[in-house]
Amino acid sequence: MLLTVAQELGVQNVVFVSSPSVAHAGTSIEGVGAEPANPRTARGNYARSKAAAELLALETDGRGLRVAAIRPHIVWGPGDTQLVERIVDRAAAGRLPNLDHGAAMIDTTYIDNASEAIARCLERIDFTHGKAIVVTNGEPRPVGELVARMCAAAGVDAPTRSVPGKVARVAGKVIEKVWPHIPAKLRGHDSEPPMTEFLAEQMSTAHWFDQKETHELLNWKPSVSLDDGMQRLSQHYKDHPRPERNTGSVAAERSWRLPTISASGPSAPRTPPAAVAAIR
Repeated sequence: MLLTVAQELGVQNVVFVSSPSVAHAGTSIEGVGAEPANPRTARGNYARSKAAAELLALETDGRGLRVAAIRPHIVWGPGDTQLVERIVDRAAAGRLPNLDHGAAMIDTTYIDNASEAIARCLERIDFTHGKAIVVTNGEPRPVGELVARMCAAAGVDAPTRSVPGKVARVAGKVIEKVWPHIPAKLRGHDSEPPMTEFLAEQMSTAHWFDQKETHELLNWKPSVSLDDGMQRLSQHYKDHPRPERNTGSVAAERSWRLPTISASGPSAPRTPPAAVAAIR
């Protein structure tokens, strides 16, 4: 186990980068803090594995290590192939509908803010160890607005059609099962299904969080607002125009690598940010 090896090497403080999905059971989350991680009710393999890992990490706190868990929510920014590029790709191909008219309120985290919060969590380990902390920009917006602004930044048309969230969930569940059996030539450039049950849940349920405790524990507030982040994203696409096409996946052709944050300085790049751990 990583924490065991870290302890053997003399590491004293660890920040485990988790995800708010560890406490998401498929229903709306509105204005709460960091609820307990639960692998049994978390949705999808990613969330379940993250929940189990967070519990293991926090159980180690006080046993020769000080461990904190930080949960950045929907991290995005220029060069992001994990979220922004996928949204833009699908919207450009006309394969991204709004669910329930894009009304679900969602908060996100600009990449600089996520990085700063992880560093602050380590610097403030005296106050953060033993705790799980959710980090966002603290600016909830309807998911349809967020998608439209990301599309506008990339110069593509935003989704205009809407599908009921319940219908999308059922369809996503079916598509997940049949997608591996569809011939590759019929899937085109897409290696991933156009809709999954988890994606439908995320796009049709509210998830935004109270950031008061986060700001107090970290003695920090986000430095880049949602508006500023969108301006930076727009500038990124001006400097790095998308290929002149409306199908396929640009995301698959671009790589996005972030440095691991540690007390001794940046290390070799890794992906994605959810995998980063701050250790000292």
